[in-house]
Amino acid sequence: MAGNPRLPVAIREVIEDDTNLVLISAVSAMEITTKYRLGKLPEAALLAMDFQSMIESRGFDGLALTLRHGEYAGRLPFAHKDPFDRLLIAQAILDGLTLVSNEQVFDETGVSRLW
Repeated sequence: MAGNPRLPVAIREVIEDDTNLVLISAVSAMEITTKYRLGKLPEAALLAMDFQSMIESRGFDGLALTLRHGEYAGRLPFAHKDPFDRLLIAQAILDGLTLVSNEQVFDETGVSRLW
């Protein structure tokens, strides 16, 4: 949303293509607002203040977190300990979604990943 140059052009084009459904996880909302609150993501100030309105203004939809996602994330046989990442992977796998991430280690889980 901030035009970060680290995001590859090809990924930006997929996200900006109106024919693609772009879902933003409730997990991402929590992670971004938490990191902003802790001072680890100061560039996310506007997003952290009104996350839902900002994603909706871009035409993105929210993706709710369910008990099924939480259970799957907890059981995921994956050494990665970050709970945010585990939940995002669980959502993508269970809901048949492609996760946009530069984390190659996620591939160990069988998640469909775009980067």
